[in-house]
Amino acid sequence: MTAVVGLVVVLGGAFTYLQQTEPGWWARLWYPLRYEQVVRGHAHNYRLEPSLLAAVIYQESKFQADVKSSSGAIGLMQLLPATAKGIAVHTGGSKFVVSDLYNPELNIRYGSWYLRHLLDKYHDERTALAAYNAGQANVDSWRKRGVPIQFEETRHFVDHVEKLKAIYRHAYSSLRQQRDT
Repeated sequence: MTAVVGLVVVLGGAFTYLQQTEPGWWARLWYPLRYEQVVRGHAHNYRLEPSLLAAVIYQESKFQADVKSSSGAIGLMQLLPATAKGIAVHTGGSKFVVSDLYNPELNIRYGSWYLRHLLDKYHDERTALAAYNAGQANVDSWRKRGVPIQFEETRHFVDHVEKLKAIYRHAYSSLRQQRDT
């Protein structure tokens, strides 16, 4: 019995150490990166940090392309069909189909365009992320009234994406590349 307790203590200590030091291989185990070439390509095309794009995808869908939320958001970057249709029009598309949002390449392309649009509009990553989560109308209203993010869910989203961005940057050397290169 003492040996079992000792083993549990050692394993618990090892797990705690790994959680606190979070070596790259450990972070990659807990935070996978699927569609890496697509993520890197669209990050480059839309002047985004690849680690930011990966963080948003992980937060939204954990890299599951076939996910649909109760609010109707679809795919890797959890885009609402109306938002995606607008993006398709802005980017030259004329034959948008909702099922396209299940296509990882298209979903990441549209989500990357939208994230760049929000960054250009708000000139602040945290505000852009809040708008990505809560909608531009909500963020515009908060800014007009001079109040911080009013939704707990949105505050959590922004904070968690920022944390994930640092994890992805650390865990995947290919995501450390600066957006200007």
